[in-house]
Amino acid sequence: MRLKNRLFWIAAFIAFFLDQITKYWVVQTFSLGQTLPLLTGIFHFTYVTNTGAAFSLLSGKVEWLRWLSLGVSLVLIALALFGPTLNLWDQLGYGLILGGAMGNGIDRFVLGHVVDFLDFRLISFPVFNVADSFISIGIVFLLIASFQKTPTSTGRLD
Repeated sequence: MRLKNRLFWIAAFIAFFLDQITKYWVVQTFSLGQTLPLLTGIFHFTYVTNTGAAFSLLSGKVEWLRWLSLGVSLVLIALALFGPTLNLWDQLGYGLILGGAMGNGIDRFVLGHVVDFLDFRLISFPVFNVADSFISIGIVFLLIASFQKTPTSTGRLD
């Protein structure tokens, strides 16, 4: 049996794996609050925890967000398994979002918070993690996919 939406599953696995391995490395290497300047004043690795969503939005809402992560993950899995065969950009976009949602969701269920460490100081951006990055990239891929869909003579998108 051939796996439908293969790139979706590959993207989800890679995103989840990279997120979890980088968070593991940070937790094993740094003390909470410790920072390592890679480009001083521009980009640091800074170990912080976050009880909110991506980029520290909805801080303190971990209980609600853990269930949201689970719900999003289940919907995306159902889409890939039972929905139509997706185009390249949709598969990559939804797959990266699933990997990121699962990565942060696991943190919320197991740790009660998300591990963040990517710290862009040049623009005073909130500290974030690889899962947040993959979710954002996934959204960009879905936007690309939406621009590639053209209406047919019946008015449906193909």
